[in-house]
Amino acid sequence: MKNPFELTIVSPVYNEEAVIELFHARLSCVLDKMTDVESRIVYVADKCTDNTIEILRAIASRDRRTTILLLSPRFGHQMSLIAGIEYSLNSDAIIMMDSDLQHPPEIIPELVMHYKSGFDVVYTLRSENRDVHFFRKSVGNIFYRLINYLSDVPINSNSSDFRLISHRVAKVLSEGFSERNMFLRGLFSWIGFKQIGIEYVAQSRAAGKSKYSLYRLIHLGLSGILSFSKKPLQIGIVAGAILGIIAILLMIMTIINYFIDSSLPSGWTTLVTLLLFFSAVQLMVTGFIGIYIGGIYEEIKYRPRYIVDEVIKHFD
Repeated sequence: MKNPFELTIVSPVYNEEAVIELFHARLSCVLDKMTDVESRIVYVADKCTDNTIEILRAIASRDRRTTILLLSPRFGHQMSLIAGIEYSLNSDAIIMMDSDLQHPPEIIPELVMHYKSGFDVVYTLRSENRDVHFFRKSVGNIFYRLINYLSDVPINSNSSDFRLISHRVAKVLSEGFSERNMFLRGLFSWIGFKQIGIEYVAQSRAAGKSKYSLYRLIHLGLSGILSFSKKPLQIGIVAGAILGIIAILLMIMTIINYFIDSSLPSGWTTLVTLLLFFSAVQLMVTGFIGIYIGGIYEEIKYRPRYIVDEVIKHFD
């Protein structure tokens, strides 16, 4: 490893006009103190609707280590990270972090220290998150329990996309994976190599609000389940068998009631019972199949995972 080695910070940005200047100032302060590191900053901006792009242009015009990738149209958080990683493949190490200051730049030296100790992936674990209310935290915990039950790849419920990866991990990710619906937390757990986790306290957002709506969180969760498990299809078979047994038991009860209570219309209870249970089974299994077919459809179209509209770099 050459000394100083090259470190690139990749940070997705979407409508962060209220916080991006503060984030850049804190990040720059940390990087300036790391005299043995040749650092670069790559902001990957989704299709913003506020003044974020203008602020980023101003930052790039005065900071020679800053590059801006403008994506067109909006590709989302995970694809923004992939774009930044693939642009930074000439670095010895890449750190992915959000630009809302919930990922504290001050622990970057600790990530680098573990990298220098021989780790290819240094991931972070939230010991506390001061900006997540009870409902959202509960939904997150349920999701991670579900995906760990369904998948053979263990994923820590406190993990985040704040991590350092070595050049060879970035190269494997870029050249070996062509998926569109990526769940990076699961992929980095699956990919192996020598890994270590460190804890941090996630601060409240310095400004603005979260861009991850409930819909986007659900979409990210489905991507994680689709990427790492076929068990939902197997669960459909098991559920169908269980409900079939229940339907048989109810059918026996219906036959008994037919002889006991003569006021019941002949065959009514049996038909209703069987219709409801078997319809439920069919809809559930069909739904699972539809989700997987939808995922296959997205993959086989082979559309670009992201499109870079403009690269902003004022210094060579």
